[in-house]
Amino acid sequence: MNFLQFFVWGAWLISLGGYMGQTFGPLEGSSIGLSIGRTYGSMGWASLFMPALLGIIADKYFSAQKVLGFSHIIAGIAIFFASKATNSAEMYWIIFATSCFYMPTIALNNSVSYAILNKNNFDVQKTFTPIRVWGTIGFILAMWITDLTDWKSNSIQFIFASVAMIITGLFCYTLPDVPAENKNTNQSLSSKFGLDSFVLFKQKKLAIFFVFAMLLGAALQITNMFGDTFIRDFGSNPEYKGTFGVEHSVFIISLSQISETLFILTIPFFLKRFGIKQVMMFSMIAWVLRFGLFGIGNPGSGVIFLILSMIVYGMAFDFFNISGSLFVEKETDSKMRSSAQGLFMLMTNGVGAILGGEFAGRTVSYFTIENKVQWTNVWFSFAGYALIILLFFTFIFKYKHNPNDVKDVSH
Repeated sequence: MNFLQFFVWGAWLISLGGYMGQTFGPLEGSSIGLSIGRTYGSMGWASLFMPALLGIIADKYFSAQKVLGFSHIIAGIAIFFASKATNSAEMYWIIFATSCFYMPTIALNNSVSYAILNKNNFDVQKTFTPIRVWGTIGFILAMWITDLTDWKSNSIQFIFASVAMIITGLFCYTLPDVPAENKNTNQSLSSKFGLDSFVLFKQKKLAIFFVFAMLLGAALQITNMFGDTFIRDFGSNPEYKGTFGVEHSVFIISLSQISETLFILTIPFFLKRFGIKQVMMFSMIAWVLRFGLFGIGNPGSGVIFLILSMIVYGMAFDFFNISGSLFVEKETDSKMRSSAQGLFMLMTNGVGAILGGEFAGRTVSYFTIENKVQWTNVWFSFAGYALIILLFFTFIFKYKHNPNDVKDVSH
């Protein structure tokens, strides 16, 4: 299930931006970069309300695995229409509709997994992580298939994703039953949607952390949106046309996900040795390097810089997401932990994704001259953005590391 959960996302998430840039071009005088940014940002809008809404349905009315299956099937039907989109405006609403039903499945997938493991008396902490790794493997394999078949360059990628999503949805109906428990019946509507977790902003340390989580969440979206577009764009230059990087841009980007799986293994050491604040600072430094290396890289003589950028992505992504989640768990009351984790995700994948889409799109639009993107300026701007976040975080976020407080996350 975890393999399929992320396989269906990897089939189109990374290649969508490149496809839009190649297929649609400028829309009504607006740079295609802005259109791409806003289309990716639609996933953030969907993440603001749909996970909570479908979570309530799974808690109170229908078995969770059935809600998971239904959501995948509807998302699969929606993404099919991306293959028929004739302009960026249509693609925006199609991706928004797809995201309304796909984004909630990420949390539902975890809930179903935990429930089944608990029901069968497994140690969830120890057992789920190696199961979840198969999700990353699925994501990578889907990227490779899309790349090696060259579906990334045409609408077949969306038909491929649609079939995979519908199959995944049908598979979910074969899973062990995770019945609705009719819980939280006495909670207010705001509590059900996790809005009561905003009380955490009254704590200065957490408020500062969530703001930086939002800012880093924006950084995370940038390479999802434009990494493939950037590498493919070198194909218009005779010097790089036909190079492995240009022809297999999604394959090159998949090195980022491979790096991600490897850096997970280093987190226990870094957390124990340096503490959460410094680990998150390492993440920010890695974001600076991620963007800066893109700025000086190319698919020819500079391909080593692209590869190095993919390698540091593992640190940039893992050290922020996992250490951030652990910080939230440690610093919040047990009664608020689920809501606090939801708020962390809302700030990164919701608000952060929306701001990242708009910021990245406007930056690419600003540096587009006569329909030619000045990519070096774009990536150095993003690197400067990450550097500013690092400097502010270093001086504003106060946290004293105690090695004895660090939990064992080696499982």
